[in-house]
Amino acid sequence: MNIGLILLMIIGGAAGLFSTLYILISLPYMIIKKIYRKARFGISLFK
Repeated sequence: MNIGLILLMIIGGAAGLFSTLYILISLPYMIIKKIYRKARFGISLFK
């Protein structure tokens, strides 16, 4: 295989991996943060 193609596959795979990890970490964090703010300060969940 061509070295450029392998490099492109590695970069594309890493981009997909990092975007998936970002979503898996940030979504639960935001939900927990909003519930905490609602319970502690009475702030709306939609703000």
